[in-house]
Amino acid sequence: MSLIDRTRGVLNQAIEVYRGTPYERRLTAVAGRLDEPLRVAIAGRIKAGKSTLLNALVGDRLAPTDAGECTRIVTWYQDGHTYRVLALPTEGEPRQLRFSRDDGAIDVDLGDLAVDDVAQLVVTWPSQALRTVTLIDTPGIGSLSEQTSQRSWDLLVPDDEETPADAVVYLMRHLHANDVEFLRAFHDVEVSRPNPVNAIGILSRADEIGVGRLDAMASARRIAQRMSGDANIRRLVQSVVPVAGLLAETAATLTEVEVAQLRRVAELPVAQAEQLLLSADRFLQNMPELGLTSIEREALLGRFGLFGVRLSAAMLRHNPATTATELSQELTERSGLAQLREVLGSLFFERRDVLKSRSALLALADVTRICVRPGSEQVAGGVEEIIASAHPFNELRVLSSLRSGWVTGKPEVVAELEQLIGGSGAAAHQRLRLPADASAGELAAGAADALSRWQRRAESPMTSYEMSMAARVAVRSCEGMIAEQRQPW
Repeated sequence: MSLIDRTRGVLNQAIEVYRGTPYERRLTAVAGRLDEPLRVAIAGRIKAGKSTLLNALVGDRLAPTDAGECTRIVTWYQDGHTYRVLALPTEGEPRQLRFSRDDGAIDVDLGDLAVDDVAQLVVTWPSQALRTVTLIDTPGIGSLSEQTSQRSWDLLVPDDEETPADAVVYLMRHLHANDVEFLRAFHDVEVSRPNPVNAIGILSRADEIGVGRLDAMASARRIAQRMSGDANIRRLVQSVVPVAGLLAETAATLTEVEVAQLRRVAELPVAQAEQLLLSADRFLQNMPELGLTSIEREALLGRFGLFGVRLSAAMLRHNPATTATELSQELTERSGLAQLREVLGSLFFERRDVLKSRSALLALADVTRICVRPGSEQVAGGVEEIIASAHPFNELRVLSSLRSGWVTGKPEVVAELEQLIGGSGAAAHQRLRLPADASAGELAAGAADALSRWQRRAESPMTSYEMSMAARVAVRSCEGMIAEQRQPW
C-alpha cells in the first residue's frame, strides 16, 4: 500500500471519529488535498520579485508586479476549465469578481470590498503549468504595513491550523534576520524535526548582483553555491538557486516585435552598443538615430532590464537570424529558470506524495491532540505508525539530522549519505550520482555497490551510533532502488 493510500485510510478513519463535530469539515478538506496538485507558496521580502517569478513559472503574465492593492492579498493561482477570480472575504460568502486583462497582468476589480476585507483571492486559469501545481502568491514580508506582512505569516505559519501550502519557494537577496525567523517558523517539529525538506531558496533578481554585466549570472551562481553550502542556510532550505526573475518572465512571453527592436541595438558597432548600455539613462536618452522611440525604450527596459537588453543584443549580434522562439529558449536557460524548474521537479514534484502526506498527517496529529474523542487514540496511533514506519519519513529525519549537524562524519561520507537518501532529488540516478539516461542495469549495479558499502558502515563497530542509524536508512533506500529496477514494466 502506498504512502498516500495509508494516509487516506487513517484520514477516513478520523473523519468517522469526528463526524458531526467542527473538525469533520477540516479533515474532509485535508483528505481532498491528497488528490489535488501540490501547493507551493512563493514568499519573500517585499520587492523580492515573487509575482514576477510566479509569472515565469506559469509562462504567462498573470500576477500583477506593481504595488497595486491586490499585491497585498494572498492570491492562489490554480488550473481550471474557466477563467474566474473568486474573493474569499474575512466575513461572508465567497463572491466572484470582475476582472480585465489587456496584454498584461490580471486587473481585478474588488468592487465594494476593501483590501482588509479580503482573506484571499483565488484565480482559476486554464494552464498546462498549473495542472501539476497550485501556486500561492504572498504579500511581502518586511512590508512597511505590518498588516500586509502578517498575511503571509498567517497563511504559512498559522497559530491554530495547518498551513495550506505543502512547500515554499523563498526569495531572498541576502539572508535577512526576518528571513531566518520566517523559515524556521515554517518548518515543523512533528514529522522530522526542523528540516528544510519543504523549502527552496531563490537568490532573486540575480542579474542585479553583477550590476547587469553579461557575467552577472555566473557571479550569482557562485554566490548561490556558497549559500547552499552554508550550515545556517542548509538548516532552512534544501538548495539556493539564482534566478533573474524579470528576464525569466520576459523570456516566457517574448514577442517578435521586441526581438526586432533588440536587433536595432545588436546591429550597432560593439563599442557604441556598450556605451549606449552603460546605464538605463543612457539607453533612454542617447542615440536618437537608433530608431526607437522613448516609449519603446522604456518598454524594453521594463520588460528586460538592462542585463536582459545587453544579453539579448549580444546573442542577436552573434546570430542575427535568431527567432523569438529560439531567443526565448536561450534566455530561459540564461535566466536560471530552467535550473529552478529542474530543482522543483527533483525536490518537490517527484516527492509530491510524501509532501502531501506529510501535510495531511501534521493536520491530523494536531486535531487528535486538541480534541480527544472515542476512537481518537486509535487515529493518533495510526498517524504515529505511518510516521515511524514509512521509509520516506525516515529519510526526511536523516536529512534533517545531516543538515542540522546531528549526524557527522567524513565530508565525502556525509555527502554520499545525503545524496542516497534523496537530498538532491528522489530519482534513482540522482541518488546514485549517475547520468539521467543510465540504464536499469547500471542503476541496479550502482545501488548494489552502495548497498554493500553502507551495510558494512552500519555494522562496523567503528561507526558512531548516529551514523550507524543513518546508515541503516541508507541501506533501506538502496534496497528500494534495487527492487524498483527488478520490477517488470
